[in-house]
Amino acid sequence: MSTVYRLKASELNHHFLEQIKATFGDKEIEIIVSECDETEYLLKSEVNKNRLLKAIENVKEGQNLVEVNLQNLQ
Repeated sequence: MSTVYRLKASELNHHFLEQIKATFGDKEIEIIVSECDETEYLLKSEVNKNRLLKAIENVKEGQNLVEVNLQNLQ
């Protein structure tokens, strides 16, 4: 069985440990901690990757940009 928990280090607490204990019982588990790279996560999906790369291209070329007047948001 494999379970992935994605959370901020500041969210680690007693309840999190209790959840792991409840999920795995007395089984031996392996805990691997790694920093998440948001860019890597966003580029996993081929569709999302293409969308993001196209957006970067649009910014570089100054095309398909939307201007927002912050004063209108108030």
